[in-house]
Amino acid sequence: MSERLLLYLKSGRKWLWPVARTILLTGLSFVILYPIIKKISLAVRAKSDLYSPIVVWIPQNFSLENFRYAIEMMDYWKTLLNTVLLCLMTTVLTLVSCCLAGYGFARLKFKGSNLLFAGVILTILVPPTTVFIPVYLNLKDFTLMGLIPLFTGKPVNLMDSFWPFVLTSVTGNSFKSGLFIFIFRQFFRGIPRELEEAAYVDGANITRTFASIMLPNAVPAIITVGLFSFVWQWNDSFYTTMYLPSAKVIATQLASLPHNLSFKLTSMLGGSGKADPFYLSMVQDTGILLAMLPLIIMYIFTQRYFVESIERTGIVG
Repeated sequence: MSERLLLYLKSGRKWLWPVARTILLTGLSFVILYPIIKKISLAVRAKSDLYSPIVVWIPQNFSLENFRYAIEMMDYWKTLLNTVLLCLMTTVLTLVSCCLAGYGFARLKFKGSNLLFAGVILTILVPPTTVFIPVYLNLKDFTLMGLIPLFTGKPVNLMDSFWPFVLTSVTGNSFKSGLFIFIFRQFFRGIPRELEEAAYVDGANITRTFASIMLPNAVPAIITVGLFSFVWQWNDSFYTTMYLPSAKVIATQLASLPHNLSFKLTSMLGGSGKADPFYLSMVQDTGILLAMLPLIIMYIFTQRYFVESIERTGIVG
């Protein structure tokens, strides 16, 4: 009896994990793909299909009018260029600052290093909404520790420019920088010290060792952090709308899309009618799809390198 029970358990293990894995992957695929498929269905349907009871997924009347309105209202191509430039700039500067900080915490032991690293971890846990008021006030009346008013007589307003992103990225205080520093620190700790010691024996200093030995070995971490930084900056609306309230970037243009379209449609009606709120929502979904499209294309071409980098990053204790 016990042998038969063991046989049943062994045979059950063979099919239990594949079934559980299939259910899990199906659920995850549904959660991820359903919003995208729904937005594609809404984007290509005509306004006449909006209230049609027979239209659920496949439009009865295909139309690209939603794309035309969304591209026009968002000034899409200029907005896309500005957003790409912003994301590339913050990604490069964040990589430089976080890589140097991570290497310092991993290899350079100095008094108070553990306390400083605890502060880095704390930035991961603290919600950005708790610090945005002092950050905003500091950047709105930027004094550089009192030096700027000393020469100009008044502080500088850095709002509505790329300078807040430059300063926060260079100093390692950008979006999710605490996590990026942690990833680099853990990766550098996993590299054998013998490589550095061999470079020191050959006469290399710490700068040469970092540039010639550590940095080439850190390519997986660099790719991982770079992709994370680019995508999170692209999707960020909190800091972007705070620092760039009137600039043409994806976050601000998406936020103003329903208002701008409502104003245009009302003007087309001669001011006598009101724009359909459901149609405005449909065009906004089209705008969201346009905002997602570059990331989807980027993922198609980079997903292999991203997965390989995640596997090779090797977070160690």
